[in-house]
Amino acid sequence: MAGLALDGANPDVSLLYDINGLAADAPGWFDRVMELVGEYGTMFGMVLVALWCWWSVRRREDAVTSVAGLVWAPLAAGIALLINIPIRGFVERPRPFNDHKGLEVLIAGKTDYSFVSDHATLAMAIAVGVFVANRKFGLAAIGLAVVAGFCRVYMGVHYPTDVIGGFALGTAVALLLAPVAMALLTPLMAAIARSEKVGWLVRAKGSAARGAAGAGPGLGGPAVVPAQRAGDSERNDLAA
Repeated sequence: MAGLALDGANPDVSLLYDINGLAADAPGWFDRVMELVGEYGTMFGMVLVALWCWWSVRRREDAVTSVAGLVWAPLAAGIALLINIPIRGFVERPRPFNDHKGLEVLIAGKTDYSFVSDHATLAMAIAVGVFVANRKFGLAAIGLAVVAGFCRVYMGVHYPTDVIGGFALGTAVALLLAPVAMALLTPLMAAIARSEKVGWLVRAKGSAARGAAGAGPGLGGPAVVPAQRAGDSERNDLAA
């Protein structure tokens, strides 16, 4: 397939020029920052968010399922990237700077096809996987993924629809396969949590005990029966 529509009247191309035009007007140091953020920074930030999320959720009662969601995040990203290989080969969309003049290309050496963006796919798949584990940290990760996608267009290496397609692919893989992945990963995380040597990877020390103590009826903890008052006991004895 010879790529997507590429003429100048295409809104995709117009938006590409609008966003990439910001790079032409920005100072050189800002372009270098955007290049670092778009190529490496957002991915590094995603790792930090995932680690912070892990450190937080392992102290909760639902640590097993939450950590399983975090483990699913990079696995979902890997699967999404594998699915993208035949998609790129089928669409065969050249990079925008190969078909359009006047773009401010901030990073050279991109010779592969453009649709869909690997960076956008990877970032959104990880972000949605983190969201499965914890909504608060997941929203932060999704924000980083959006920044990553914007940077790819700003750098002149992707069309906006490349990024949107990557977001859609990453989200679809992370969400649609999540039930199967969680069904497989949750028992594994539960087994690790019971381990004397590596249980800390899933549960912080003492978190299981705290969870059991704090759980009430219907939450996995034992039902608490109030102690019988002395007066009630005496009346019961007389009645007997």
